[in-house]
Amino acid sequence: MGLKGNQFSGTAPEDDEGKSPNSTFRPKLSQPKSVYIHIPFCRHRCGYCNFTLVAGRDYLIDRFLDALEIEISWLDQHYSLETLFLGGGTPSHLNPRQLGRLAKIINSRFTYLAKAEITAECNPNDLDRDRLHALKALRVNRISLGVQSLNQEKLKRLERDHCETDVRHAIAAAKNLGFDVSIDMIFAAPQETLAQWQTDLDQAISLEPDHLSTYELTYEKGTQFWNRLNHGTISEAGEDLRAEMYSHAINRLRKVGMHQYEVSSFSQTDKVCRHNLAYWQGDPFFAFGPGAARFVDGIRETNHRSTTQYLNLVHSGKSPVADREHLPPEPAARERLAIGLRMIEGVDETQFYERTGYSVRTLLQDLERKFIDNGLLKYEDRNFRLTERGIMLCDWIAAEIVNLSPGEPGS
Repeated sequence: MGLKGNQFSGTAPEDDEGKSPNSTFRPKLSQPKSVYIHIPFCRHRCGYCNFTLVAGRDYLIDRFLDALEIEISWLDQHYSLETLFLGGGTPSHLNPRQLGRLAKIINSRFTYLAKAEITAECNPNDLDRDRLHALKALRVNRISLGVQSLNQEKLKRLERDHCETDVRHAIAAAKNLGFDVSIDMIFAAPQETLAQWQTDLDQAISLEPDHLSTYELTYEKGTQFWNRLNHGTISEAGEDLRAEMYSHAINRLRKVGMHQYEVSSFSQTDKVCRHNLAYWQGDPFFAFGPGAARFVDGIRETNHRSTTQYLNLVHSGKSPVADREHLPPEPAARERLAIGLRMIEGVDETQFYERTGYSVRTLLQDLERKFIDNGLLKYEDRNFRLTERGIMLCDWIAAEIVNLSPGEPGS
């Protein structure tokens, strides 16, 4: 399975002796049932954003759709999907005609399995009646709204271009048409207090979303916020305040029946994001568009982040892939463990060994006792999972796991 011609085919590279990198264990490769498509267009770039996007260049949209059609046509067969995620950028920035064309491009190579989850990221102020109906025609059944806040001053500081009224109207209209609604919220914004975050979260809860994600504001290198932070014109929230805000979100959302199933993700019953679960469980997935990263047959490929470079390469018949990596078996297993521990249910050691050929204990070595003794990790019923304190430190724990010196596969 994979891409035609001079495109990467997804076949595992061989070593000098013609054997696959891990001769002791060959995990069963499965056909991708998930697709991510990156739509790189926005009205403007928010100061904290480091995603692949172009702002104010809508004249490129039709050329982008041409390129996307070409890139998807390089697949060597048709595939049936359990999940599709349209991300960005802002997919809802496309007008109804462009969304209609996007649907035809997707349908040229993909069909949907029963009860497939199709998600589109949207801005609240994009969701007029015509766009919602165009998304419905595209078979989208889940809207992911970039709300970030319902506090007007905070929205202004985050350089968002919508208001609370836009959010309420968008959610009401989407629910009226039968969409599941997920909302993203940011905490630890510049000048934000704990009390303000508590009020902001309560307002989000009052909207009764099916799914809610909370993200701590990060200052990514190269963004306007990063530059302003380094010039002292804005300041970052202290570590204790950030932890208190996150802890409040966990406890508050739990009280209203929102189930935390991943470090940043909360849902009503049966409303988890199945597409993201595929990532966290290490399942294969296709991805298309500038900056898109796919994982097929154990190979990770990432397209050029530059939208214009992506367009030029694809239109000239060349692969848009900028980076290609086939992780050796043990680093791949470590990465899967680190990502898997983001899930609140943790990592089942039997399933993990069946998928990777490595035991969790072999990979953790002395870290297992270190994490357990420090109240970061639990082991129960052949399952490893982070404690609430461990969840707070999940990024540090992941770094420890990934950077540990190599061990040996085994049970």
